[in-house]
Amino acid sequence: MRIVPLLTACLVTAFLYLLIIERDVLFSLARGEDVTAPPTEAASPASQQPEEPDSVGVVAMHSEARVIDSNVILRGQTEAARQVEVRAEISGLVISEPLRKGAFVEAGELLCRLDPGTRAASLAEARARLEEARARKPEAEARIPSAEAQLETAKAQLEEARINDNAARKLSEGGFASESRVAAARAAIRGAEAAVKSAEAGVKTAQSGLKTVAAGIQSAEAAVATAEKEMSRLEIHAPFAGLLESDTAELGSLISPGGLCGTVIQLDPIRIVGFVSETQIDRVETGAPAGARLADGREVTGRVTFLSRAADPLTRTFRVELQVPNPDLSIRDGQTAEIAIASDGASAHLVPQSALTLSDDGKLGVRIVDDENQALFRPVTLLRDTADGIWITGLDKRADVIVIGQEYVVDGVPVRPSYKDPAQ
Repeated sequence: MRIVPLLTACLVTAFLYLLIIERDVLFSLARGEDVTAPPTEAASPASQQPEEPDSVGVVAMHSEARVIDSNVILRGQTEAARQVEVRAEISGLVISEPLRKGAFVEAGELLCRLDPGTRAASLAEARARLEEARARKPEAEARIPSAEAQLETAKAQLEEARINDNAARKLSEGGFASESRVAAARAAIRGAEAAVKSAEAGVKTAQSGLKTVAAGIQSAEAAVATAEKEMSRLEIHAPFAGLLESDTAELGSLISPGGLCGTVIQLDPIRIVGFVSETQIDRVETGAPAGARLADGREVTGRVTFLSRAADPLTRTFRVELQVPNPDLSIRDGQTAEIAIASDGASAHLVPQSALTLSDDGKLGVRIVDDENQALFRPVTLLRDTADGIWITGLDKRADVIVIGQEYVVDGVPVRPSYKDPAQ
């Protein structure tokens, strides 16, 4: 067995032990210091400020609340106040020259005219039938007085027959009239009663004839109205003043019921539509002043005219509409806009977006350093997102907000905060 390699290994091991484990002692021996002397206070600055072994180092910032104009900022787009696809109600060939898209049309202006075909003849026939039905009315009305006169005559004859019957019976009782006379008088009464009933039936027939004539007149009037309505549908007019978004139907084209004649949009006033989240919906009111900045930099002002009561089932946001004047029609449908809706001022803190965190139950908030240098979670409400940070409410007027390390502590954990300038 070789002794030299073994001794060399022992010496190397001892040297490594001194170099790694007893490094401070080795350096002291090299400097000629007394290794048995306790370290001086100047040798270890940490001895003057002993660290708490259980505290967690974090970075915080001193924040003081400021009153800001808490406008509700939304992203949206412009929309035409009204947009209608004007369509035909009947079929026919277009016989009018088309209007080109981009043209301004007034309310009631003709857009398309259709070929009447046989509809004019149908209207003339319906009017002729109406005149014929009206001509029958005087004749039917004249039958009623004649029938009523016959009824009065029959009633008079019945009264005369009753008188004759009464006289015959009295004479028969005194022996001055025969039984045949009494029977004849009774037969005359029955004949007079039958005549009265026949006259009454004649009156009813005359009245029924008048009603029939009146019904015929109404039917003819309805036919005329239908034919006139068909004729009115041959001309398609603009429902309101606006711009043509498409050409009207071309000359000679065939339009079926429901066929498109043209599209008209109204841009004055124009709507600006956005969607507000459910956390900010209570800060928006109908009639509140609002403004919008378009993609080209133009700014317009108006008021909130509509606030939806039902949320979108997918985004859980509520539709908000502004109405702004657009007399020169320079604002187009579908332009992107940044909307600001005025709301009451609020006291808020400006903190970095990275300072936000979630509690165990999912609430959004920040962690602050309390008076005892312990971490404390505070729920907050977002007001506005800016390039410098986010404005939040829910904290005291002054608060030390943890901006780095908030995810590694919980409520009650001691912390060693080091503060930074909010501008950094």
